[in-house]
Amino acid sequence: MPKTLLTDRTRLRRLPDRGRHDWETIHRILDEALVCHVGFEVDGQPYVIPTLYGRAGERLYIHGSAASRMVKGLERGIPVCVTVTLLDGLVLARSAFHHSVNYRSVLVLGRAEPVTDAKEKWESLRIISEHVVPGRWAEVREPNERELAATSVLRIALLEASAKVRLGPPKDDEEDLSWPVWAGVLPLCTTPGDPVPDPSGGAMAEVPGYVKGYKRPP
Repeated sequence: MPKTLLTDRTRLRRLPDRGRHDWETIHRILDEALVCHVGFEVDGQPYVIPTLYGRAGERLYIHGSAASRMVKGLERGIPVCVTVTLLDGLVLARSAFHHSVNYRSVLVLGRAEPVTDAKEKWESLRIISEHVVPGRWAEVREPNERELAATSVLRIALLEASAKVRLGPPKDDEEDLSWPVWAGVLPLCTTPGDPVPDPSGGAMAEVPGYVKGYKRPP
């Protein structure tokens, strides 16, 4: 395993000081985020599809309908770009030009491979489920043969990736520091609301602890 994921394609050209290419930073961002965006091209047309994912070591797993355009395209081994973003705050400067956001993002480049081994496919679906709601897989009915046949899983190796991070206060120009307007950071975070029970009238149990205390990895 390489010590860094830095390649010529993942090297940041603009604001390179915000770039991170170490495994720890990239893993932590991937483990905290929920949704990735998968960019690819099919028949000359570009697409970007949001989807859930999971990570196991140096592999990302994404899944979808076996009949979907994304799955059919990626199964052919076409190049793929996967991104995730965590928005941490609005950065309000004294000038319109220097407004920004605090964020953590990851970009992954590579090719997707279809997961054909039945054991790995089962495990990858569990990994995706546990990434979204840890503890849920052990309680629910697991996929049956029909559902497994209708679902495809793709594996993307973490061989080329970079993170980009913006932290801290506004960076106003010296001449703007006397401008009489509030400046600073408005923090943002994902906060779960109160659980809403299913109204279907089906079987129901107490709200589990992993729902009551749901939070993303810090």
